[in-house]
Amino acid sequence: MLEGTFTSIYGTADSLVSGVTSAEFLLCCAASLVLGAIAAGVYMIRHDHSKSFVVTLALLPLIVQAVITLVNGNLGAGIAVMGVFNLVRFRSIPGSAKDIGSVFFAMAIGLATGMGFLTLAVLFTAIVCVANVAYAFSPFGKQAEPTKTLTLSIPEDLAFDGLFDEVLGRYATSYELIEIRTTNMGSLYQLQYRLHLKRPGEEKLMMDELRCLNGNLKVALSMAPTSLGTL
Repeated sequence: MLEGTFTSIYGTADSLVSGVTSAEFLLCCAASLVLGAIAAGVYMIRHDHSKSFVVTLALLPLIVQAVITLVNGNLGAGIAVMGVFNLVRFRSIPGSAKDIGSVFFAMAIGLATGMGFLTLAVLFTAIVCVANVAYAFSPFGKQAEPTKTLTLSIPEDLAFDGLFDEVLGRYATSYELIEIRTTNMGSLYQLQYRLHLKRPGEEKLMMDELRCLNGNLKVALSMAPTSLGTL
């Protein structure tokens, strides 16, 4: 049933660009545009995005396809294009893991369509998109309780060593004091904890108890910044 999946419409895999007809090239361009739009649409699922990146992602298979078609069978041109891509890499800003994965996904589509493997490109796109959506909506890889940052302001004359341990021990599975600094011209100390709450929805109860211990000064609880989403 899948005998034609690995058959190029250009004939042999080492066909030269001079052997590509206009109809074949336009068919590959159409396939690249459609599959690129699908890849960009899947990327937007449950992910913050900008229009410029999504449009670029949708057009990337078409661009890669044109490049691969031009250098197909030409070793010198292929080496030159590889050098250009290396230069482009140094002008790129760091992105999240999903951004980089989506770029590689779009490039793989362009490689397949550029060599004429349209059936393979469609099958590959379908498999990756289904897996991507399944992972996006599944709890796979999700932390049971996200790490949070607790910031406490205390008077400069308050002995804070171990003062909050009893309260934090009741509401958090684990906690760690990660920073101590002075603030407000040295009249206050600011403590910063990294913790995991035992049960969601008890943030207010914990903060009310902490306010009783720090003299009703500022208490802030926020999601901890993380770079785990980057490569």
